[in-house]
Amino acid sequence: MSSGAQSPAIAVLASGGGRSVENLVVKIRAGELDARIGVVIADRDCGVLERCRRLDVPAVLLPWKELGAQEFADRAYAAIDACGAELIVLAGFLRLLPIRDAWKGRVINIHPSLLPAFGGKGYYGDRVHAAVLERGVQFTGCTVHVVDEVYDNGRIVLQRVVEVRPDDTVASLAARVFDEERIALPEAIGRVLAARRP
Repeated sequence: MSSGAQSPAIAVLASGGGRSVENLVVKIRAGELDARIGVVIADRDCGVLERCRRLDVPAVLLPWKELGAQEFADRAYAAIDACGAELIVLAGFLRLLPIRDAWKGRVINIHPSLLPAFGGKGYYGDRVHAAVLERGVQFTGCTVHVVDEVYDNGRIVLQRVVEVRPDDTVASLAARVFDEERIALPEAIGRVLAARRP
């Protein structure tokens, strides 16, 4: 598979360290995902920007708190359109992105639980894993889903399951779930892009 200019472009929105972005870059450069990252958009000054500089991936900072929701969305969609993206990927993006009509069905998110369990506003990152352990469930995992106007609500693209161990901590469980996210997100991107091809 190629990651050249003929490959479909994706735009990635992130709010954190950028491990998922780096994983996508690795998969693309290894020829395991036929896509290219057109732009990474961060809503705050966070680790993903430095990671993108190191990886030579185009990135832009659009500070949500300064811009406000409407201006952020306007500038984000302008950057997304400018790079020719066919798909928007939310990878650790903590805001609710308004989905414009032209993008309905073309925005996906990865969430660190088996939705609909442990999803919705306020459920992100380690908060999810802590809730899983507190509830005592036997299985968790990750979900890639289509984004709509409600947190963690849209159609599920794929899920991967992780067994919860009796001695798990938030950190140990988070690490195993992220191992599955590294598989799930590129696979989901590939599926969605392939489904769009004639």
